[in-house]
Amino acid sequence: IMNFKEKIFGHKDLVSIGSANLLGNGISAIFWFSLASLINPEEYGQIHYFLAIAGMAQLLSLISTTNALQVYVAKNIKIHSTLFFISIIAGIVSSLVVFLFFSRTDTSLLVLGYIIFELSNGFLLGKKLFSNYAKFFLTQKILTVIFGFGLYFTFGVDGIIFGLVLSYVPYIWILVNEFRNTRIDFSLLKPRKGFLINNYGINISSAVGGQMDKLIIAPILGLELLGNYSLAMQFLVILLLLPTTVFKYLLTQDSSGKNTKNLKKNTIFASVGLATFGIVILPMIIPILFPNYIDTVIAIQIISVAIIPSTIGIFYDSKLLSIEKSKFLVIGKGIGLFTMISGFVILGPIYGIIGLAVTLVVSSCLQTLVVIIASKTIRYEEKH
Repeated sequence: IMNFKEKIFGHKDLVSIGSANLLGNGISAIFWFSLASLINPEEYGQIHYFLAIAGMAQLLSLISTTNALQVYVAKNIKIHSTLFFISIIAGIVSSLVVFLFFSRTDTSLLVLGYIIFELSNGFLLGKKLFSNYAKFFLTQKILTVIFGFGLYFTFGVDGIIFGLVLSYVPYIWILVNEFRNTRIDFSLLKPRKGFLINNYGINISSAVGGQMDKLIIAPILGLELLGNYSLAMQFLVILLLLPTTVFKYLLTQDSSGKNTKNLKKNTIFASVGLATFGIVILPMIIPILFPNYIDTVIAIQIISVAIIPSTIGIFYDSKLLSIEKSKFLVIGKGIGLFTMISGFVILGPIYGIIGLAVTLVVSSCLQTLVVIIASKTIRYEEKH
């Protein structure tokens, strides 16, 4: 019987993705945690408020989701240049809208940076160019630190987002190269419109779930609480790094019909350990490293519980996406979204950051429950 180490490291491509994600997101975490120690919660909250605006605009513009690209590229369906083109045009429009409403050049350019990043990574993962994915991913994270801190110390807080924009420039080469090699063919869209529309719906739900939280918190609860909340979410991103990394690998494998049952099982066991770490260990560390962000301690303990249902949920997401049954993900995301918005608006003003944390856990559990039921139903129908 192979031990856990052999089970994980036996997947060389997974190790390539995982190493890049762990190291890259580790670099990113150091950047954001260091930044949090340099500025106050209100300034930290303001940065994340504008990042949320750019993120929302990007996801609304991303007609071709990363997951859809992975599935079609893995199946060797040459639709990616067409999807690139549509998403970039939509991104330019969104970028202009953001500039008109907020008069922030940095935020409007970041919309395009986010789009280029997502499209390129979806293509590389779908092509199973895991080594190239790792190189580009790590380069972007390193450039985030170089340009982010460089422009921060030169221009102050206002330079940080410009630094992020510059970090995405290397990805432009991938899109330019694919436009040269693969022609745009709109006729490929019609037979796949259902899957694309459903994936777009998932993206919209994710946008509201992943970005709208910050857009709600800022006007209702203030930038200082948003700063504390954003730091807590940064820790959650780190704790979810293993399952989200495995998901990137699994979606390609599931789409190709590979057996991934054991890997999923081992990752779920690991998620229990990560949740325990967030509940027990992080509360001891935060007051020492981030004395201005004490309010995040209890929130992180609560949010850490969401790691387990989130891990289970994304594995069911992978399976459903691989068989192009994405409508169930739309339903799950929609229910989770409704729960999150309701909880933030109702519990946020009453219980503050604790109310937000509880809402996130409940939302995560409901989303996972939906995809589990959907997967079981599909399996039952196939047998009968």
